[in-house]
Amino acid sequence: MKAVVAIALSIGTLTFGPAALAHHSFAAEFDVTKPVTLRGTVTKVEWRNPHVWVYLDVTDERGSVTAWQCEGGAPNALTRLGWSRETLKLGDPVTIEGYLAKDATNTCNARTWKLPNGQSIFAGQADTGAPSK
Repeated sequence: MKAVVAIALSIGTLTFGPAALAHHSFAAEFDVTKPVTLRGTVTKVEWRNPHVWVYLDVTDERGSVTAWQCEGGAPNALTRLGWSRETLKLGDPVTIEGYLAKDATNTCNARTWKLPNGQSIFAGQADTGAPSK
């Protein structure tokens, strides 16, 4: 009986362990004291678990372009909010409000997205520990 339990635990650890380690809390990676607003052009959208990632080029006032990556909610949560893989398209201008990463990279946790038609939508990051707007 002990062998069966040991095998079951081993299989469970190998199956679900990497996913559990990959997930993180908001406070572990993002700084609640550093809100950011980014205006840029979508260059890539990764619609995959555990979070959707949107990549964009942001042009500053001097004309320099900087690549950014912004984490959104889980695909399932976004789908329930009315999102689809077609919500953000390559080349779309978008405004993202969120919070900067603690590691000083060009990474943010998105809270809201303002679409090209002016519609603001929730990014699907509920209960992350970030302040609500």
